[in-house]
Amino acid sequence: MQENTFNQRILDWHTLYGRKSLPWQIDKSLYKTWISEIMLQQTQVITVIPYFKKFMRAFPNITYLANAPLDEVLHHWTGLGYYARARNLHKTAIDIRDNYQGAFPTEFDNVIALSGIGRSTAGAILSLTLGQNHAILDGNVKRVLTRHQSIEGWTGEKKVENRLWTLAEKLLPRQKADVFNQAMMDMGAMVCTRSKPKCNECPVSVDCTGLHSGAPTDFPTPKAKKKIPVRQAVMLIVCTADATKIQLIQRPASGIWGGLWCFPEFESIELCLDFLKEKGIKQFDKNELNMFRHTFSHFHFDITPLLIRVTSCTSLQSMEDPDGLWYNLNQPQKIGLASATKKILATVNNTLEKDK
Repeated sequence: MQENTFNQRILDWHTLYGRKSLPWQIDKSLYKTWISEIMLQQTQVITVIPYFKKFMRAFPNITYLANAPLDEVLHHWTGLGYYARARNLHKTAIDIRDNYQGAFPTEFDNVIALSGIGRSTAGAILSLTLGQNHAILDGNVKRVLTRHQSIEGWTGEKKVENRLWTLAEKLLPRQKADVFNQAMMDMGAMVCTRSKPKCNECPVSVDCTGLHSGAPTDFPTPKAKKKIPVRQAVMLIVCTADATKIQLIQRPASGIWGGLWCFPEFESIELCLDFLKEKGIKQFDKNELNMFRHTFSHFHFDITPLLIRVTSCTSLQSMEDPDGLWYNLNQPQKIGLASATKKILATVNNTLEKDK
C-alpha cells in the first residue's frame, strides 16, 4: 500500500461526501470538540446530536460546566449511558477552571493527563480543532484499518492495538491532519460500516485486502464471547397516598449508575416487605409491575418493580433517607436519572393514571 495514495483518496472522498456541518463542527472550539468526542464514545452521531445541543445550551463553556452541580450535569446526560463519561467531564472542567484559567489546554501531554481523555481522544481534540498532527484510533478508524490491511486479532489486545497505532501514524499526512482524521471517522461511520459495508462506494477498495479476501466483515476480529451473567433485583417504589411523589435514592459515586437517582434495591419482594415493616409502614396497596431486562456491557439485570402506595401519610416520616428525595411526578426535579429509573417512572405514571 502506498500511504500517499491512500491519504489522497481518503481526502478526495471527504471533499465530496464527508460530514462538514455537524453541530460541533460549526464555530469549532476545543470545548465543543472535547464534549462531542466524549459523547461519541460508544454512541452514534444521530443519538448524540440532540444531547450535544441541549448540553451546550446548559453549559456554554468550561466555567459554566465546572460551576454546575454534578447532579445537573448527570441530568443532561440521562439516556446517553456510560455515566462515568459525564462524571469525568465535570471533574475535568473543574481541573481546567482551577489549573488552566478555564481555557482548554493545547499541549498533547496536558490534554492526555485530564480525566477521561485517552490517546485517541486527545489526538482528536487537538487535530480536529487546531490541525495538530496527531493520529487517532477510535472504533471507526480501527474498522477501516483492520479491513484494509486484513489485520487479525481483537483490537483491544495490546499487540494488535500497537500495530494499529503504528499504521495510523504512518498514514497520517503531514498536512490536513484534521481533514484526514475526520474523513477516516466518516469512512467508518458511513461506508465501512459494521455489518453492511458499502464497498462499492469506498475510495480505497481497490487495494483493500479484506474485501479481496471475500469476507470484509470478518474484520475487525470480535472479542471472544463470554456468557453474560444475569443479576436479579426488586426495585421498591414507595409512592405517597396522593400519588404525586415517589422516593428515590442517590447511588454511590462509583459503580453502576454512579451518582444517579434510582429506587432502593432488594433481592426479593419478601425483603422489600420486611423493610417496610421495619419502617412501620403497614397501610399500603401493593402492585407488582412487569419484570424487564436492562443490559449492561458485562451483565444482564432483570428488574421487578414493586409499587407500594402508602395510604397513611404519617407513616411516611419513617422513610426519610439522608441519601434520598421525594421525586415530584407533577413537577420533576432536574436530577440525573438512570435509564432504568426513567423506564420505571413511565410505567408507574401509566399505572397510577389507570387507578385514578
